[in-house]
Amino acid sequence: MVYVAVFLVAFLLALVITPLAASLGRRWGLVDVPGGRRQHVGSVPRTGGWALFLPFLAAAALSTCLGPRLPAPEGIDPNESRRLAGVLAGSAFMFLAGLLDDRRELKPRSQLLAQFGAGAIAVAGLLFIERVRNPFSDELIVLPFFLTVLVTLVWVVGMINTVNFLDGLDGLAAGVTGVVAIVLFIHMYQAGQHSVSLLPLALLGCTLGFLPYNWYPARVFMGSTGSFFLGYALATVSVAGGPRLATMMLLLLVPVVDVGWLILLRSRRSGTFVLADRRHLHFRLVDLGYSQRQVVVGYMVLSAVFGIVALVVASRVVKLVALVALAGVVALALALLAKRSEP
Repeated sequence: MVYVAVFLVAFLLALVITPLAASLGRRWGLVDVPGGRRQHVGSVPRTGGWALFLPFLAAAALSTCLGPRLPAPEGIDPNESRRLAGVLAGSAFMFLAGLLDDRRELKPRSQLLAQFGAGAIAVAGLLFIERVRNPFSDELIVLPFFLTVLVTLVWVVGMINTVNFLDGLDGLAAGVTGVVAIVLFIHMYQAGQHSVSLLPLALLGCTLGFLPYNWYPARVFMGSTGSFFLGYALATVSVAGGPRLATMMLLLLVPVVDVGWLILLRSRRSGTFVLADRRHLHFRLVDLGYSQRQVVVGYMVLSAVFGIVALVVASRVVKLVALVALAGVVALALALLAKRSEP
């Protein structure tokens, strides 16, 4: 019943708030018009992030009340409240940074500064990547503090930009985030981390409540408020119960490889990787004649399939081999598509 309550609060609030957020976006003049890489029809408000962040905030608050009622096979984590505070504080910080970007279009350097600031909030909230396992020996490796901070900052900034770059087609970022949230919930539930598993469940609820309005043709976009928040939420929720790096990399394999490809390409050509363009894989597929719905469903199916692999395969070595092999396939597909779609 606890799980149902948390999910429904996030889902129903998102359903109700999304049209209100769209209406406010039109009133405030925060709308996207066709042109450049944007090929939608008419003006569309970009204030949907309100309908993602506020329901998640409410559902997470509810989880603090209901979470203690759930069984805790491994005992109560004394730092769980601090980690939850880190998730919420950093989410609020990135939501506000996204709001500034939606209003004033922050420069790339300012965006990165805000993202690193969010990473610092994650570290302060003990949402860091301190221990990893050697996939070949299963040995637990404890990272020195400076390396813990560095890896965590890279992880948070990387996830924020992955979701932000993914937000190019109607329903794509929200749909993929929903798939990731489902897998994280199952993973945490199976591991006996019942109270922590409420966080991805809240994330699932707000994305599913938002999707009917964001599905093609979208009546509202999530804007930077939504993509920045979702990226930070995924980065921190995925480590709240212990780092699940291999699982996350498998779930987001396609967009992660796409981001890596574009970072190299953009940095070589313009000196920065934040500037937007239409060289993303999802844009290339649309330009090649696939519909937005086909591309979005394809991304979601691939994330679900890779998520099943992460849940079913226990061997870390097999996961690593699968990750490297699949990344190679995606990189090859990107190279072939780039050659085909560019003159």
